[in-house]
Amino acid sequence: MLVAAPWRWDEACFMVPALRALMASGLKMGVVCPGGQREFWETLAGIAVVDCPAKVRALAPLIAGKWQASLVWEQGPAAEAMEIARIPRRLGPAQARLKRRVTHELEARVGPLEHRVRFYLSAVGEMGVEPGKAEFFLPAETGVDPVRNAVLLSPESDFGTSHEWSLDGWLEIGRRLMEGGARVTVAGMEGRKTGMADVLAHELGEDVEFFRASPLGGALPVFAVHGLVVAADASLPHLAAHAGATCVTLFGPNDPQWKRPLGKRHAVVRRHVECAPCLMAKCPLDMRCQRELDVDRVWAAVAAKWTPAG
Repeated sequence: MLVAAPWRWDEACFMVPALRALMASGLKMGVVCPGGQREFWETLAGIAVVDCPAKVRALAPLIAGKWQASLVWEQGPAAEAMEIARIPRRLGPAQARLKRRVTHELEARVGPLEHRVRFYLSAVGEMGVEPGKAEFFLPAETGVDPVRNAVLLSPESDFGTSHEWSLDGWLEIGRRLMEGGARVTVAGMEGRKTGMADVLAHELGEDVEFFRASPLGGALPVFAVHGLVVAADASLPHLAAHAGATCVTLFGPNDPQWKRPLGKRHAVVRRHVECAPCLMAKCPLDMRCQRELDVDRVWAAVAAKWTPAG
């Protein structure tokens, strides 16, 4: 079976347990994904990875005649190519946009307050596969051991500026970590070349390392080195969780019940306000969900997951 990977990084991470369940059932599995995701999917041993070219008609010949079934989650180039390639059984959730692309619809339905991972698990369950085993949710085997007392700070978000906490808040958290003996690294997000991360690293001083997490999929070993990642709500903490780091994620306009990183070891921090969750990339009001998130609340969550060097 060839599965189309979601294009969003958070959704790709949420699909992993469902894909592992399919692999455990004994099916020969492949995933077609954007080129930037290849290193991410290659962390799942035994899966064939097919890069999705920009042109749909370039993908169809690569998969035609090689797969007996396919699974898609959303309309896009992969879904179209699977139809053109005439894969015999094309499965997908019962959605109006996918109706003409699939041959078998799956009733992948979840409640409004359930985590997004259940969307993928419910679809696999409709196929007769048991998706709920604990091993399907384990971090990937990266072959990289965490460095003691290494902490990664990621203040930027590719979801929009409304998902970013204040620079002053990040500076205070960074300084408290360094006073406790942490080895701090600041990560900058791709596409934000003059963003908050550069300023944060500069203000924290020469003892802080800086790296640009670009491309994100190629940064998995760096995430794995850090036992603790403190991050804005973005793609990065989902990938860091996949790589085995423990994450403290700062939520604003998003809903952690729906989109928190996978794993019970993580923590989320938020200041719930009356207009949240709005899910907006740019705040039309006054950024109150970020402005009212105080340092002590964030620090309490960080301190609960971090043991100072002794």
